Amino acid sequence: MGIHLTALHWVYLAFIVFIMALLVRRRDTTMICVAGIFTLGLIATETLSGSVSGIFNSFIYATKELMGTIMIISIIVAMSRVLIVTGINETMVAPLTRFLRTPALAYWGIGLIMMITSFFFWPSPAVALIGAVLLPVALRVGLPALGAAVAMNLFGHGIALSGDYIIQGAPKLTADAAGLPVSSVMEASVPLVVVMGLVTTVTAYWMMRRDLKKGTFRDGLVTGRSGTGALASADSPDHTPAIVHPAAKRALAILVPILFAIDVIAMFVLHLQGGDATALVGGTAILILLAVTLFAHRNKGLEQMTSYLIDGFVFGFKVFGPVIPIAAFFYLGDAAFTEMFGNVLPQGSQGIVNDLGVALAHEVPLNNVASAITLTVTGAITGLDGSGFSGISLAGSIAHLFATAIGSGAATLTALGQVAAIWVGGGTLIPWALIPAAAICGVSPFELARRNLKPVLIGLAVTTVVAMFLI
Repeated sequence: MGIHLTALHWVYLAFIVFIMALLVRRRDTTMICVAGIFTLGLIATETLSGSVSGIFNSFIYATKELMGTIMIISIIVAMSRVLIVTGINETMVAPLTRFLRTPALAYWGIGLIMMITSFFFWPSPAVALIGAVLLPVALRVGLPALGAAVAMNLFGHGIALSGDYIIQGAPKLTADAAGLPVSSVMEASVPLVVVMGLVTTVTAYWMMRRDLKKGTFRDGLVTGRSGTGALASADSPDHTPAIVHPAAKRALAILVPILFAIDVIAMFVLHLQGGDATALVGGTAILILLAVTLFAHRNKGLEQMTSYLIDGFVFGFKVFGPVIPIAAFFYLGDAAFTEMFGNVLPQGSQGIVNDLGVALAHEVPLNNVASAITLTVTGAITGLDGSGFSGISLAGSIAHLFATAIGSGAATLTALGQVAAIWVGGGTLIPWALIPAAAICGVSPFELARRNLKPVLIGLAVTTVVAMFLI
């Protein structure tokens, strides 16, 4: 028996459709998200005070959930600015220019490096490292900042995170829910991840090249940015010019990547992942910021350290400002709803978004074609909360249900739901999940989401068809 859907479910779904329509039309959605939170609160609490308070509390909840990402972006930006002011960044990326000599090489090179790095310690810390080092090179050879963001996003938050073959967080969640060994889900996901990755990245590159030739490519730069992304104002007049001896500059340019390489090794040895991996990268960035600032600015280092940190935090919160209201609404689709408005959902509810996914699964006929389509749609729906991971256990459960009914394809269906959920919610379509790549490259997360939309939808369609033959 399926979950009984209430007015809360249908109102939430209606606002999702409205918000997505506005995003496609390039309109701002802040007011609609606030209206959605207010409406849901009014239905849930039946009091004006409860719904009004829910708006503020949902903003606080979203900010707490996003704080780790805000902090890592702010700190990496602060570190990157001192590296640029001192000229260390220029020295550090100089050897890479011989390999990334064209926009095409920059797109595929950044993407592949991002993918490999993300396999080892997930995309959020990876995008900060890769962006800080390779973005200036990409811009220098003519790849737009938005193109670099697309490459980092699709290869990192798409391919690497949806497979998650090293850390294995995603396949473990889906495999446990489906009652399967992790190895079987990982094996079944390989062809799906390969197909999804190839179709999406090739389509995105082709569309970018086409639009650049036609002159219709939207750069998506955040207002006031010159095209060097989060690092654009690094040489702000607020910072005292720093003169570093060329030999010291070369030594520091070697030392900084070595320190981050040690982080990668530590993640392996200490089995760090997710937030722990991000914390290690963030702590390393702060120490680099401290050491380089004191070395370069000497007796003014104390004041300059604070100035760089302020720059980083101002940038981080400025970028996240428009995102928090949207995240606040979509988080209500999961555990946040009960925290905001109490336990008013039906008995057995797994959250509004997951309830909608279960209801969909109970309304479709059980065969190979319908099962594959349903798992893709269910995974995509559960990814709408922007985490990518919250709904993949549900995808595993539904895959088990369908596989039992049709007699085969449990691992493939589980992997398909995992791929769909993470590609949508893990950071390629939902604007606040896109923040790491967008922030580092200085582009609008909404413009990045629009640039990714067609390639990801085409990729999901092709991957679903492939899965039909593999079940």
